[in-house]
Amino acid sequence: MIDIALIRESPESVRAALGKRLDTVDLQPIQTLDAARRELLTTVEQLRARRNDASRQVPRIKSAGGDATDLIAEMRAVGARISAMEARLGQVTDQLDELLAQLPNLPDDDVPAGGKEANQVLREWGKPPARGAGGPDHVEIARTLGLIDYERGAKLAGHGFWVYRGWGARMEWALLNYFIDTHVADGFELILPPHLLSYRCGFNAGQFPRFGVDDVYFLQDGAERGAAPFLVPTAETALASLHADELLQESELPKRYVAYTPCYRREAGSYRTHDRGTLRGHQFNKVELFQYVMPDRSEAALEEMIARAERLVQGLELHYRITRLAAGDASSAMARTLDLEVYLPSTGSYEEVSSASNARDYQTRRANTRVRCAGGARFVHTLNASGLATSRLLPALLETHQRLDGGLTVPEPLRAALGTDRLPPA
Repeated sequence: MIDIALIRESPESVRAALGKRLDTVDLQPIQTLDAARRELLTTVEQLRARRNDASRQVPRIKSAGGDATDLIAEMRAVGARISAMEARLGQVTDQLDELLAQLPNLPDDDVPAGGKEANQVLREWGKPPARGAGGPDHVEIARTLGLIDYERGAKLAGHGFWVYRGWGARMEWALLNYFIDTHVADGFELILPPHLLSYRCGFNAGQFPRFGVDDVYFLQDGAERGAAPFLVPTAETALASLHADELLQESELPKRYVAYTPCYRREAGSYRTHDRGTLRGHQFNKVELFQYVMPDRSEAALEEMIARAERLVQGLELHYRITRLAAGDASSAMARTLDLEVYLPSTGSYEEVSSASNARDYQTRRANTRVRCAGGARFVHTLNASGLATSRLLPALLETHQRLDGGLTVPEPLRAALGTDRLPPA
């Protein structure tokens, strides 16, 4: 949630920042409600002071033998007015909070405006495989080697689902263990969160009420959604609420978590040719990194997290690039996002396997997660990064490491788990 003080003090800069990702920005209703709220607060405080003063006078008047009837009547009238104004203050505050909750995060100054077309490639690692487009793609390779059963996945759950089998299932599990073991060895605490989350988790993460609400699977539809749990779309949604309503100590930070969950997401619209196989589906596996840090450490933490994702992909010997997302292409809760995109030889395109993002204090304002420090309590910063998602990584592995004989070279980090350095051809 955006700090109301920013809107109050610098509305034009807030309007310009939001204009990077929204077609229209109207802050006037928020400013009007904020002014009304502050006026009500001032009046209520004045009335409370008057009532307290009268309360102190009544005993003195009575002890002196005087008549306090008029003062008591005034106190009752003031009390009734205070009650009415407090009720109005609650209504105005709720309306203001509702409008603030509709706003996305402010993108950082160096984040470009616009959508996907404005994304900026920052750097690349490695070279594209010598074999170009035209060879067998990951769907054909997976079918030939018996790694993934697309038809039976669709039979079990419908379009957008698949079944890992045999070596495919073992490779999927080996990838997850490779990611988790690496992060745990580096000091991240392993978390296995619930797969069903409360509405507040979605709100705290910045996905509800406006952004992402149609992308998740609620257990009930329609009017009951607000109270209904939903299937976890990413572990970030859970971890952003892990310390909700807590006052942390500065000595506790940073808090560094790694979590594994299946991710359940609705995918609207038709599937493109480039979205074949496991590239786009309603359920996929992901290891997620999440940090709570002091505000002055969040930029360094973001660089650290994207570097961790890079090292994992380098270990798998995959060509990739790092892209800074434009404001309109990034998640609405994030101030900045760096994507790690692996190269897919069959299409000559890049597919995102990790997004490393800095939410700054947007999520912790919603979750009320603060830290006690020398200057008083303040909101901490949160960051997240895929570390990594497998459904797009496996296609790149299959196409990059397929052998001339039709088999597959197993990347070194997976060999101990699989007990082999190659998968035999069919």
